[in-house]
Amino acid sequence: MIIADGYTVGDMVLWLVGEGKKQLLYGTPLEDRTDGQTIAPNGIGSAAFTPSGDAILLTSSVFDDHYSVALLTLDVPQSLVPISVKGLRHSGSGEMVSISPLQNDRYLLTYNIDGCSFVYEAAYISSKKQLKVLACLAGESPIDNGVLEHIDYNPHMDIFSLAFSSAVSPTQLYSIERKKRDFIVMHTNERLLGLDDKYLSKGEDASYESFDGTRISARLYLPASQLAFKGARPLVYYIHGGPQSQERPDFAWFSMPLIQFLTLNGFAVFVPNVRGSTGYGLAYTKEVDQDWGGKDRLDHVFAMEQVLAKDNRVDTHRAGVMGRSYGGYMTLMQAGMHPNLWKAACDMFGPYDLLTFMERIPETWKPYFRVALGDPRTEDGVKFLTERSPKTYLHQLACPMLVIQGRNDPRVVAGESEDLVKSLVANGKDVKIHIFEDEGHDVLKYPNRVSVYNLITQFFKNNL
Repeated sequence: MIIADGYTVGDMVLWLVGEGKKQLLYGTPLEDRTDGQTIAPNGIGSAAFTPSGDAILLTSSVFDDHYSVALLTLDVPQSLVPISVKGLRHSGSGEMVSISPLQNDRYLLTYNIDGCSFVYEAAYISSKKQLKVLACLAGESPIDNGVLEHIDYNPHMDIFSLAFSSAVSPTQLYSIERKKRDFIVMHTNERLLGLDDKYLSKGEDASYESFDGTRISARLYLPASQLAFKGARPLVYYIHGGPQSQERPDFAWFSMPLIQFLTLNGFAVFVPNVRGSTGYGLAYTKEVDQDWGGKDRLDHVFAMEQVLAKDNRVDTHRAGVMGRSYGGYMTLMQAGMHPNLWKAACDMFGPYDLLTFMERIPETWKPYFRVALGDPRTEDGVKFLTERSPKTYLHQLACPMLVIQGRNDPRVVAGESEDLVKSLVANGKDVKIHIFEDEGHDVLKYPNRVSVYNLITQFFKNNL
């Protein structure tokens, strides 16, 4: 079997394990590194054996920062050979996600293009060092403009089954068969009860160039025209977690039902994937390492002041900011450092004091965060973490704030949000907290989701 060790995003080591032996195939193990040694990230992701079994096909960023397929022969470790892919049908900005084996010489290739999934069946031609696309399984009508939740292949019947979601559709189940993959059956008809699709917002591309010319992918969701709202719409600025994550048109995820509920109530919702997000290449993802609250924060400020302020469909004078986890952290930074931009802020389990956050996270997380965020064991680390903590700036808070927290959260513990609220209340700030006693680092239970979607939407209606 192939085993991959990961240290930070893109810093991977690959091993071959079998017959009681463990052979290093690619990368430099942590225990073999010297102090101060710089290791170039290789971005290794998925891997699959070739039909002959003497080599593997893997995804990496070695030849393409947006990831591509490479060949690693087992008896020639530390040496990758590029593999071309012919016949791709997508365009846009994004990256390759994975390669997985199907049967004989066929493989499954998945891509994330501007947040939408593209899935291909391809044949490996060893003599040409090439993968040739045979069919597009998702990404083109009728399975398009959304996110692949799961796909499986039955080699005995030569049938694919998959689950797929979009911005306006809950997850649907499909099967795909025949040699040309042209017989597609949708086995479900999931929908929002009592609500016609025409009232939902598909969203539009709202990508922009930030303060230093970096392209930022974003979507703007406006209320459907059939809802007949008049005038510029109040704005909810939605920031995803991670930070090395991505907001996608995916109704199966927490965010999309909330975004749709907000548009149904007359709000415009802006959803950016600023630097540090996944989905746009390894270098873009790595930009947030050791820079939380730096350029990522300025990407949001630029969007508000130089992009959205010029869109007469939205009213940036009635703008609220919200986010979950790291998005909650960034919400607190925005509200504290740029109080003139916001009339309301909703923080969901966001770190308030990076020093106490680093103390409270699980022990197994600490080595990663010392590298990716900052090391509180050093004088420079303490200085940096203090400078980048919302606690340092929230005395400037000038708008009402709603804080949402799970009592059983092991990542951003309830004490972190309770410290935040206690401090703000002591300083006379308008802040309310709602703690879900039966949730962790999310709001997952259906009754709780109903409650939190209504709680957030009513908060913004009251203040915007």
